[in-house]
Amino acid sequence: MQQIKYDHIVVRFGELSTKGKNKKDFVNRLLENIRLTLKDLGNLNYEKAHDRLYIYLNDTDEEMVIARLKNVFGISSFSLAFKLEKDMDVIKAEALNIAQKTQANTFKIFTKRSDKTFHKTSDEINRDVATVILRNTNLKVDVKNPELKIYVEIRVHHAYIMSEIIKGANGYPVGVAGKAMMMLSGGIDSPVAAYLMMKRGVKIECIHFASSPYTSQQALDKVLKLAEIVAKYQGSIKVHIVPFTNLQLAIYQNVHESYCITLMRRMMYRLAQGLALKNKCLILASGESIGQVASQTLESMSVINAAITMPMVRPLATFDKTEIIDLSKKIETYETSILPFEDCCTIFTPKNPVTKPKLDRVEYFETRFDYQSLIAEAIAQTETRYIHCGNNENELF
Repeated sequence: MQQIKYDHIVVRFGELSTKGKNKKDFVNRLLENIRLTLKDLGNLNYEKAHDRLYIYLNDTDEEMVIARLKNVFGISSFSLAFKLEKDMDVIKAEALNIAQKTQANTFKIFTKRSDKTFHKTSDEINRDVATVILRNTNLKVDVKNPELKIYVEIRVHHAYIMSEIIKGANGYPVGVAGKAMMMLSGGIDSPVAAYLMMKRGVKIECIHFASSPYTSQQALDKVLKLAEIVAKYQGSIKVHIVPFTNLQLAIYQNVHESYCITLMRRMMYRLAQGLALKNKCLILASGESIGQVASQTLESMSVINAAITMPMVRPLATFDKTEIIDLSKKIETYETSILPFEDCCTIFTPKNPVTKPKLDRVEYFETRFDYQSLIAEAIAQTETRYIHCGNNENELF
């Protein structure tokens, strides 16, 4: 099959079409995200319509553009396309060109006529285009399972013709919903939660708790690799690495072992809130799933959440482990997540953690050491890394 050199990409919106008066803001954010995602690929031009975005390729490598667009949230689907005059002879000639370069045996024409003033109906266009292909090729029409699908769109000023609809990432454009501080560990759950937050239009910064020398450099490298993998959805990610050792040691010296995890999570929440406020994040987010471990029972979540005033969003709250693993494989974080380098949560896990902690007992334990000073010290010593996806150093905003 001869390769077809398309000149445009037609980008379609998903949920954005339901946004009413806010739609313009969503579309503008999506266009800006696409521009920055493709910034280094060549001399691309963009055109915005009320229900489409158009990218003029200018001979840019279309496969590289496609690979990048698949990771841009807010896109329902997109297609390589030819931009044509609204002339039936031109449309038929280009459709025949596509048909003659395919290895398919059957085809079907799909027409969408947005410009209702065009002199032919959608059915008439379908018949006219199909007739030309039938007369000049060996292809046969198959209305149920065609091997080749040719799509014709009649717009106000131009026509577009394409032969494939490529599925997009859906969701909302990253950044349109504000910013969250994401608690990122080296496990399976939190990178998946980060992905789901970005899919809902939330830009994320990440906070990671390191307990040197009890946690290794390999454990930190693993977390940074996970951040790099999910960074492709927003260009780059800030990772705030918090020294957590002194707080953990103070907890284990002053708190009954069964309550250590509860206290540790409350300290993590306080640290995340402090850094979130410092970095203008509106909410916190985590990879917690109800009932998965002792600190994720409803009783534990309630007591832990009482340590902060900022909302905590848990996108995986109702997911089971199999669903989370499946998503982690889809976004390609699973193999990194299962590398055998332990983080501070796994190293300091007590044998019998409490599953139904009492808030008054937790607050009593917290009076036994000066955690406020330790939190302030940890925030002051936090190191921030800027993680980019591969060689792409374009930050989306």
